[in-house]
Amino acid sequence: MAMILVRHGQSEFNVVYSKTRVDPGIHDPRLTEEGRQQARLAADRLAEHDLALILSSPYTRALQTAEIIAETLDLPVAIEPMVREHCRFHCDVGTLRSELALSWPALDFGTLPERWWHGGLDETEEEVVRRGHRFREQMAGHEAWSRIAVVTHWGFIRCLTGTQLGNGELLKFDPVQGQASLLKA
Repeated sequence: MAMILVRHGQSEFNVVYSKTRVDPGIHDPRLTEEGRQQARLAADRLAEHDLALILSSPYTRALQTAEIIAETLDLPVAIEPMVREHCRFHCDVGTLRSELALSWPALDFGTLPERWWHGGLDETEEEVVRRGHRFREQMAGHEAWSRIAVVTHWGFIRCLTGTQLGNGELLKFDPVQGQASLLKA
């Protein structure tokens, strides 16, 4: 039994940063067409699992990935700010809750603060590890954790599990035992 962590599909930021290693200054980037395809492939791989819910980070790239997966698998999406990215780059400056609610009217952003991301581009590794620990404890207490897919980010997954995933990759995670294993294609 495992919940499944999904790294969002390729974003506009990922394209530039992977080539230049320089922050291009894109706030809350959208998925590229390749990122959308990665989300569709992730949905196909998730179809063989008995999922009941998708938790998603509130960043646009994660919401777009979750939306594609949810539409494919006919699943509800819930917003979970604890699984947001490690705030280090301009892409980690989010979009206000009120604007997200206008873009995704079918999703419930009601419990999300208006400004929900970290206060600056200096979130420490220790802060993300603590956030990951809180998320793990919360999920370990959730009765249906093994039926949840979580759309999240490279830095959060790395701090939670020690594993680095590429865009659109999947990782099985047991929040009770703290064990993770790559979900092979």
